[in-house]
Amino acid sequence: MKKLLLAEDEPILRMLVVDTLEDEGYSIDEASDGDEAYQYITSGEYDLVILDYMMPKMTGIEIIEKVRQLPGKENVKILMLSAKNQQAEQDKVLAAGADGFMSKPFSPLDLIDKVEEMLRG
Repeated sequence: MKKLLLAEDEPILRMLVVDTLEDEGYSIDEASDGDEAYQYITSGEYDLVILDYMMPKMTGIEIIEKVRQLPGKENVKILMLSAKNQQAEQDKVLAAGADGFMSKPFSPLDLIDKVEEMLRG
């Protein structure tokens, strides 16, 4: 079973994403802010980390930049979710080290497709 981390500060969206991905057979840990997400990443092993761009305590970009410097975590796959969907924001996220980007709002089917695509490599 693939293990994912979802870092999202909006409880309703977090619940919807977790329910959608658990129905597909994924095991998911949940973080509600950037600090919590970073702690999960440093202490666990994940096949994919899904980060919200704007979170309290640490943004998704800040997390990516810190994770990419950690020994043994440089290659963690990271998908960024953001309501900031301008091309410049996507470029910034990818330049920081994210492996993928999805604009909010998104459909559950699109999320499943993106997660499966990223896990296939």
